[in-house]
Amino acid sequence: MSDIRPFRGLRPRADLVEKVASPPYDVLSSAEARAMAAGNPYTFLHVNKAEIDLPEDVDVHSDAVYDRSAENFRRMIDDGVLVRDQAECFYIYRLRMGEHVQHGIVAGFSVQEYEDGLIKKHELTRREKEDDRARHVERLMANAGPVLLTHRNTPVLQDITAGITQTEPDVDFTADDGIGHTIWVVNDPIQVAAIQDAFAAIPATYVADGHHRSASAFRVRNNLRERNPEHTGREPYNHFLAVSFPDDELLIMGYHRVVKSLNGLAEADFLARVAESFDVEKTDDPEPPAARTFTMFLDGQWYRLVAREGSFPADHPVKSLDCAILQDNLLAPVLGIDDPRTSHDIDFVGGIRGTDELERRCRTDMKVAFALYPVSCEQLMAIADAGEIMPPKSTWFEPKLRSGVIVRTLDD
Repeated sequence: MSDIRPFRGLRPRADLVEKVASPPYDVLSSAEARAMAAGNPYTFLHVNKAEIDLPEDVDVHSDAVYDRSAENFRRMIDDGVLVRDQAECFYIYRLRMGEHVQHGIVAGFSVQEYEDGLIKKHELTRREKEDDRARHVERLMANAGPVLLTHRNTPVLQDITAGITQTEPDVDFTADDGIGHTIWVVNDPIQVAAIQDAFAAIPATYVADGHHRSASAFRVRNNLRERNPEHTGREPYNHFLAVSFPDDELLIMGYHRVVKSLNGLAEADFLARVAESFDVEKTDDPEPPAARTFTMFLDGQWYRLVAREGSFPADHPVKSLDCAILQDNLLAPVLGIDDPRTSHDIDFVGGIRGTDELERRCRTDMKVAFALYPVSCEQLMAIADAGEIMPPKSTWFEPKLRSGVIVRTLDD
C-alpha cells in the first residue's frame, strides 16, 4: 500500500505566486540564482539558495547560509507572502509544456515506506548532498522542495483526478520558461478520503527525480525521532513532501554526453574503434530515432551509431540501457572515461537543451558529443523493482516542478 497524508500547506498569496515560484535548488548555480533573483524580493530562491543574499565568496554549506535560509523563510511567513491553508489538503499539480500535460498528487509520503523499499529508488546518492538537504530541512523544519515520484496509473485515481481538474483551479500561471503550473486544492473530506484510499491500493511508488531529497527526509526523520522522547509515529516528520505522477504521463528526455578529447586518437582511428561495436553512418538528423541508436557530433558532422547485437547483454535491465551501452562499449574502452562520476573529461547535457547545445559545446570546449534516446518509465520501474541502480545521469525529467508553490512544514 501507499500511505499518503494530507497536510496544511504553506502557499504564496495569490497575487505573488508567480514571483515566489522558483526553479529547484539543484538546477541553478549560485551565480545563475543571483541573476534570476535580482530585483525580486519574493522569489523562493532566497530560501532554497540563500547564499544569494550573502557575499559571493561564502561557503554554500556554512551555517550562515542555512541560518539565512531559515530567516528568509520565516520572514515570508510573517509578512504574509506564504499563507497556510486552514484545512488538511491534498493538491493536484498540473504541469503543461507545449502539448504535453501531466497531473500529480501532492501529499506527504511515508518515510517508513521509503525505508521499507515501498518507495523505490534507482539511483545512488552522495553523502555531501544528503548532508546539505538534511541540514536545510531541519533548519527550516519544512520540506521546501518536493520529490518527484511516479506510480502505475489506476482507473480509480485517474477518474478522481479527471473530476477535480474539471473545476476551477486555485492557482494557474505560466512561468518565465513557458511552463504552465496549475494547482487544485483538495480539501473536501470525501475527496481527500477517496484519494487516500486510491493510493492505499497502489503497492509501490518510485522516486523519479529527487533521490537526495528523499534520502534526506529519511535522515531527518531519524534525527527528530531520536530527539523526541514522546515519538508516536504520527508526527509530520514521518512523511515528506512529494508529487506523484502516473507513469503514463511522465515525460523523460535523453541525457546527453560531451567529451573533451579523443583520448589521443586521430579522428580516423577513433571512428574505426567506434565501428568495432556500432554500425556507423553519416546523418543529417541529430535526433536518435530509437533505443540503442545514438547520434554523435564530431568535427561538424553528425553520425548515427547503432549498437550491434551481442555487444551488450540484452536481457540485463541495467546493462541494456543506452547510457550503459555507450559507457561500456565506447566511453570507457575508446575514450578512457572509466568513471563518469569522477572524470573531468566528460560533461552531461539535459535533453531540454537540445542537440544545438551539443553542437555549441563542440565548438567551444568539447571535442565530441553523443545524443541518447530517452529511458522509458517502464525501464526505470523495472530496474527499481529488481533492486538495481541506474548509471549516473540516466534520466532527465521535464517539465520541472517549481519550489515555493506548496511548502510542507514539519512543526504543524
